[in-house]
Amino acid sequence: MKSLKAIVALAVVLLLQPLMVLAQKPKGKDQLITIETPYGEIKLVLFEDTPLHRENFLKLAREGYYDGTTFHRIIDSFMIQGGDPNTKDDDPGNDGSGNPGYTIPAEIKPNHKHVRGAVAAARKGDMVNPERESSGSQFYIVENHDGTPMLDGVYTVFGQVVDGLDVIDKIAEQPKDGRDRPLSDINMKVTVEKVKRKKIARKYDYDYNTQTLQK
Repeated sequence: MKSLKAIVALAVVLLLQPLMVLAQKPKGKDQLITIETPYGEIKLVLFEDTPLHRENFLKLAREGYYDGTTFHRIIDSFMIQGGDPNTKDDDPGNDGSGNPGYTIPAEIKPNHKHVRGAVAAARKGDMVNPERESSGSQFYIVENHDGTPMLDGVYTVFGQVVDGLDVIDKIAEQPKDGRDRPLSDINMKVTVEKVKRKKIARKYDYDYNTQTLQK
């Protein structure tokens, strides 16, 4: 009797496995973002459970707001930062202080960590910004291969790079001045393309369930 029950239980598991795999396959389409730089392309997706940051970034990207801005702050083994409209002018001294005129309420989620390739919003410090509201446009991408866990729970992580991690490394390694500003401008152009989630998952080995790379 026990052996019969075991056989039945095994049969049920085998029958359910294809359904479980099917249920895990991502459905629908997502917005695949491409950041073109002199060192190659960076591709990323944005999280749906940070809707304010997601929609704001997509809106600015579609409007061409980021085109011509630069990665104005780079720290090797840490991160690269960009999205400041001031980097379009001829005054390098004001880089890092620009914004679109508004901030975004924090959307800090415990499940979104500062892993390698995490996309997060820059912001002013807690002393002047206790609500931890994000810059309306400036963002940074984690370059450290081990992540930057000291920032978890402090800044809003709202996306993940799915391709071009090597490009981030190249940018972080460029010569810079005492303010961590690259000696040569690293301009970007940002485009958005609607792509099937299952294609993104397959092509870039990205897991939508855990929102991490599987490589």
